[in-house]
Amino acid sequence: QVQLVESGGGLVQPGGSLRLSCAASGIRFSSFKMNWYRQAPGKQRELVAGITGDGSTEYADSVKGRFTISRDNTKSTVVLQMNSLTPVDTAVYYCNAKFIVEYWGQGTLVTVSE
Repeated sequence: QVQLVESGGGLVQPGGSLRLSCAASGIRFSSFKMNWYRQAPGKQRELVAGITGDGSTEYADSVKGRFTISRDNTKSTVVLQMNSLTPVDTAVYYCNAKFIVEYWGQGTLVTVSE
């Protein structure tokens, strides 16, 4: 059974940081491209960052220079470090694993507010 379990969401003030983690099980983790998506209220889900099995990364323009994605293939985990957060970053963040098929986590809420 495939599971992607996110953790690390919460409430943070503007300018603050959060670290999201996703623990995967039931897949050959190193074969999968791992992604973080987010969906803000009333908006479509969008790709935030992705990382291939060998470590190549991509970022949405809106988060470049503020967010960093990384992975540990030995622990089957992927991390999204988010810095300089603004209210625009408020959304439910989803972990996604993609290799021919794709799997989704349940999501974790990030709220950036005073």
